[in-house]
Amino acid sequence: MNEVQLKNRTKEYAKNVIRLCRKLPNNREGRLIGNQMFRSGTSVAANYRAACRGRSKAEFISKLAIVEEEADETLFWLELIKEMSISKDPVVDVLMKEGNEIVAIIVSSIKTVKRRN
Repeated sequence: MNEVQLKNRTKEYAKNVIRLCRKLPNNREGRLIGNQMFRSGTSVAANYRAACRGRSKAEFISKLAIVEEEADETLFWLELIKEMSISKDPVVDVLMKEGNEIVAIIVSSIKTVKRRN
């Protein structure tokens, strides 16, 4: 997967997180978890774009580590949504699968860049 494809993939992920957040219940747990997931889920795409503009390998690796953290945090919120039955929307499972794939791609990318240095 090249840089442009991953930029598009992470942006689609962010858009799908936003769509799910719009559907969460308008109660305390829905709002609080939705706000956190909105922040971390959109941060995946924003930080990947920032990584691509990194001025050095160290900066690139640092930004990718942030992408990994934010994607993993988003997975945490999705797990809570599912385990606490906050939403029964099947998109939760789709987002969890995509989030796990993004984490795996980013971890692999970090290892590759470090190995090349």
